[in-house]
Amino acid sequence: MIRRSTFALLGLLLAVLPAAAQAPGPVWPIRQVKVIVPFGAGSTPDVIMRLIADHLHEKLGQPFVVENKPGASGNLGTDAIAKAEPDGYTIGISIGGPLAINPLLFGKMPYDPQKDLAFITLLTSQPSALAVNPALGVDSVAALVALMKQNPGKYNYGSIGAGSLSQLAMEAIALASGTKIVHVPYPSSPAAMTALIRNDVQMACLPAIAVTPHAEAGKAKILAITTAKPSALLPGIPTLEQAGIDVEADAWNGLVAPAKTPPPVIAAIRAAVTEALGAPAIRQKLAAQIMEPTPSTAEEFRARIDADIARWKPVIAAANIRVN
Repeated sequence: MIRRSTFALLGLLLAVLPAAAQAPGPVWPIRQVKVIVPFGAGSTPDVIMRLIADHLHEKLGQPFVVENKPGASGNLGTDAIAKAEPDGYTIGISIGGPLAINPLLFGKMPYDPQKDLAFITLLTSQPSALAVNPALGVDSVAALVALMKQNPGKYNYGSIGAGSLSQLAMEAIALASGTKIVHVPYPSSPAAMTALIRNDVQMACLPAIAVTPHAEAGKAKILAITTAKPSALLPGIPTLEQAGIDVEADAWNGLVAPAKTPPPVIAAIRAAVTEALGAPAIRQKLAAQIMEPTPSTAEEFRARIDADIARWKPVIAAANIRVN
């Protein structure tokens, strides 16, 4: 009787075990996730990533620990992501610089964006604003271009550093319009805006959120924005293309992981982050920073990088911009 009962129990276990083994479990996350930001605390990528990390922690029940790793124009932190274990438990945010522009500027890169990273999803896009000092006396891009053509090399523009999007955008405008302007780099958007307000520089193309408060106060004038389409967050302001200058230079960012991270894990991360970007609270906070959520497929993300490389390579060559 005991032996028959034992055999029956064993048979039941053998029948149950395969079903248990096939039962779906959580793909990701089952423990703490480290999220690397290749820029300092308080930077735009840091603000975005902390918003998303907090949402994921609440929704998924696992800690998402943000680690700032600034340096080398974002290369240091992006390299740390690329060299992490490809298991989905180290991911990070990066921007156009480390993923598309820096390989054109740096003589040597510590990683290959195309080979060493998995592109998960784009996160947000933020327009830059072409702004001038009101004393310049221009009200349109056409008037600014005419003034620059009449006075080649007379006017200065501010940027947030050599090889930054703010420099590339202005050099692209100069190249497209056949004009010459003088570059003056500053350490940050606020510093560049202070220089614009003081008329140390007469123009700049900076993140819109850095410009709009001063434009509203009458200390700067926005002539155009750099996105491909007009922004609902900046009504009434034309794009550069609408103003006759074929230049696009929005500040985008995306979520990346080490190459060889398993596709099911990448898919799980993308789904969770896409849900986060659709959350009303996050959309509201992004809108306050003049940013729009732009979740995407990996293929769309890669296409965006390829487009930026094609866009900025001739500009960098024409302006002879190098970082090292």
